[in-house]
Amino acid sequence: MSKKILFMGTPDYATRIFKELINSSYDLIGLFTQPDKPVGRKQILTAPHIKQFCIDENIELPIFQPEKLRGNEQAVLDIKKLNPDFIIVAAYGQILPKEILDIAPCINLHASLLPKYRGASPIQESLLNDDDFTGVTSMFMEEGLDSGDILAWQYLKITPTMEVDLAFDKLSDIAAELTITTLDNFEKIQPKKQNESEVSFCKKIKKEHGLVDFSNAKALFLKYKAYSYWPGVFLSSGLKLKDIELIECNSSNTEATILQIEEDYILLGCKKGSIKIKTIQAPSKKALVSSVYIRGQRLEIGDVLK
Repeated sequence: MSKKILFMGTPDYATRIFKELINSSYDLIGLFTQPDKPVGRKQILTAPHIKQFCIDENIELPIFQPEKLRGNEQAVLDIKKLNPDFIIVAAYGQILPKEILDIAPCINLHASLLPKYRGASPIQESLLNDDDFTGVTSMFMEEGLDSGDILAWQYLKITPTMEVDLAFDKLSDIAAELTITTLDNFEKIQPKKQNESEVSFCKKIKKEHGLVDFSNAKALFLKYKAYSYWPGVFLSSGLKLKDIELIECNSSNTEATILQIEEDYILLGCKKGSIKIKTIQAPSKKALVSSVYIRGQRLEIGDVLK
């Protein structure tokens, strides 16, 4: 008889793992995800990615969307009624209380090589820190934040130009494969304790984290790689910079000086290094090819972008 799986997850990273479980020999018996939330200027009530996937694909499965799990007796009762053999968790967005952790083995698919980058934004953090590798860890969940024993790892090489959306895609595929591998080999795995001396944390990303300046080209580019999906990178003036490439890290320039204007990009100097920018978007305006924006502002080589 196939093992019964209760899944907990919210964004597209979780949906990819969820799809793999649907197509596996395991029996999916329910889904916990975050509540629908108002989105955009019109505050349209929008389902989480994984719930919308279920709706679009006509997947008939009990879906639970509690505001919180801690102190929620009904949620505990609902899970006990489902009687899962495993609870698989991926980017769910809530810490599981002990009452749920005690129901069945709870396995989290965390997008870092633990104990590095416990917390909410491990993929972005690995790009910000210019790591050579990242990956996914399957681990037992306990009451602490991403602190449980490790069941398995899988690595991903970070290429010099890899942005956050591509990293998400690749890590989602890795997490999906690792979920099935972990479940298939669960009885043979010897869990490994995390090395507490190597622990690091990352926080939830806020819009203001996308603010950049032109003091260091490498630092600006790393922020762009990490935040290009959201919140993007922007200047204190509100000007958004898109489609950025790092040219070099060693030259000395006046910050934000226009070094070169070509048909489809501009070259900007940083205090240290230089970058290529293909697209610029002024506040409340459409994005433009950077050279078109520069000419519209009557800026020339040697002027400063503000």
